[in-house]
Amino acid sequence: MKRTIIIVLDSVGIGELPDAADFGDVGSNTLVNIKKNYPSMSLPNMCALGLGNITGEEVHTLGKVEEPKGVYCKLAETSIGKDTTTGHWEIAGIITEKPFPTYTETGFPKEVMDEFEALIGTKTLGNCAASGTAIIEQLGDEHVKTGYPIVYTSADSVFQIAAHEEVISVEQLYDMCEKARKMLCGEHAVARVIARPFVGDSGAYTRTKNRKDFSLEPTGVTMLDLAKEKGLNVTAIGKIEDIFEHRGITRADHTTNNADGIEKTIFYTKEEFEGILFTNLVDTDMMYGHRNDVEGYAKALEYFDGKLPEIMAAMHDEDILIVTADHGCDPTTASTDHSREYVPMLVVGKHVKQGVDLGVRKSFADIGQTVSEYLDLGANFKGESFLKDILK
Repeated sequence: MKRTIIIVLDSVGIGELPDAADFGDVGSNTLVNIKKNYPSMSLPNMCALGLGNITGEEVHTLGKVEEPKGVYCKLAETSIGKDTTTGHWEIAGIITEKPFPTYTETGFPKEVMDEFEALIGTKTLGNCAASGTAIIEQLGDEHVKTGYPIVYTSADSVFQIAAHEEVISVEQLYDMCEKARKMLCGEHAVARVIARPFVGDSGAYTRTKNRKDFSLEPTGVTMLDLAKEKGLNVTAIGKIEDIFEHRGITRADHTTNNADGIEKTIFYTKEEFEGILFTNLVDTDMMYGHRNDVEGYAKALEYFDGKLPEIMAAMHDEDILIVTADHGCDPTTASTDHSREYVPMLVVGKHVKQGVDLGVRKSFADIGQTVSEYLDLGANFKGESFLKDILK
């Protein structure tokens, strides 16, 4: 019973891509820079599989071992972008050649905001690029006073709407997001519309776990679509269902944080099914990367590393586990946005070779093509399967 288990450690990059300067990300290296700034960080289980043996400047400082027990490498991103949607879509087989629109300089055009305000029947606040925690500090009081939702964006292609749950209910906020998603098409087709509810009082506003993403539908066929069409089980954990707009998925468990996502991954891995288990662990990005919280990021990585043996123990004989990422978000740089980086990849399984260095791969889509070959999905993605190089 063949299965692939893919765990995306959101934003865990491993060094700048050659075109990082085009994105303002020279010097970004999420994993290595965290280690430099938080030297006590220890990731023994990932390093045992080969994390510290991956090609790259100073990667060995993570913990190089003499005899890695897994397959290891780093992947370049072929798509033009450095956001969650682009990264996950490429993992699943879609190359995004035209980047999604961003609005970091002047916010969304007047005609976009006028149309949105007409759709929701109220004015808005903000319309600028900002940190999600900073914007509610700045505009939270005015929002509570007026009832106007806060609209903001970032270096990513996102239209984010923040609202206090006692001023605009979560259901009302989701409805606003659905209206925005339908409106934002054509030249203004942002990758994601995101509901950002918060609670609390003046000076102490905090975001809640009721975040919800409203993504574009994938622009091409993915490994998830092909697996579902074949009648296989496709289990999505975390925000995977939102990233793929619920397409190609047979069951989903949204989860609330990394700890929940890891436990659900272990739970579903123990079950009997054939197909794909696809997990996103978002805390490294959302809670720590975007907030430049080096210590928090390091501890989140250590927590996952500590749970990795449990995940591996739950695996079945024909399972292939792939641990990777979707972009970078270096918390040691001045920027609070994603960074254009390579991502690491670790592969392990009972029938997977040990100590294999796959070098530097050209595309995240190599994962999708490999999954397709293993599950006999018949994909023809712009990626190269590494299956023959890793199976015993």
